[in-house]
Amino acid sequence: MELVEKGIVIDNRFEANADLVGHFLENWQLLVATPHHADFTQPFYYLQSDKAGGEPFWHLVPKPGYTINAHIKSVNTLAEVLDYGELRADLFVLFKDSVNRAVLQNALLDTYFPEQKAYFLATKQRGEGYLHEVEAYILQEPESKYKAIRIDNEEEVFVRNGLFKRYILRIYQSTCAFTGMRLVSRHGHSFVDACHIVPFSVSHDDRIGNGIALCPNMHRAFDRGLLSVDEDYRIIVSPHFTEDESHDYGLRKLQGRKIIEPEVKAYNPKTENLHWHRTNVFKSG
Repeated sequence: MELVEKGIVIDNRFEANADLVGHFLENWQLLVATPHHADFTQPFYYLQSDKAGGEPFWHLVPKPGYTINAHIKSVNTLAEVLDYGELRADLFVLFKDSVNRAVLQNALLDTYFPEQKAYFLATKQRGEGYLHEVEAYILQEPESKYKAIRIDNEEEVFVRNGLFKRYILRIYQSTCAFTGMRLVSRHGHSFVDACHIVPFSVSHDDRIGNGIALCPNMHRAFDRGLLSVDEDYRIIVSPHFTEDESHDYGLRKLQGRKIIEPEVKAYNPKTENLHWHRTNVFKSG
């Protein structure tokens, strides 16, 4: 209901993405006072067994070539095989109306979370909660504004990575920082990647200072140490490869070129992360 209210979901298609999982985790933290584990995948699958008026009201649609016949416990695996979940058409019509949403929300809160209801609504009104904390972390806002972000929970890492990719593409305007290429389909899909400078497996760092937007071929060259960026934000090219240097899109033509920086300088790649890449990944002479 929140995703519909915020305009994040317009059609009856609920993807297993950072928005849905993030809102689930936020609401869990605000409402659940028991020691139960916040497992998004369990209700997402088993809601298919619940009925209203004798008919199921939730259905999962897998991607072509996949089936979902059992509970998938990994949110990353679920996102790979699921196309979307959908509500029964008549229920989604109710979700789209603000009065009906309020009635449904109050019914759920009064039935299952009466003691937490006032705190839940007040926190939502202030725009606080889990998602605010994660966004503050990713955007490198002062540490006093967010709590410690755990890295050992798959669903929290899933949300952080999803928001990291979104913000990197947003601040670089879906433009490759090395080539200036910008390509976005009419369906809203960007063909530029949000890349970690220090790999997430090494740093567990999803803040935007550890990110840069690159088109796929630049991404691969960067990850393999054929390209890097110096302390003045200029591209440096490794000598350890061969190419057709007469080609318009040769890598060596990038040598010394200034990267395209975000409009907000505070969102530039952090120099210590670029130094790590030059030291540990870049194949110098």
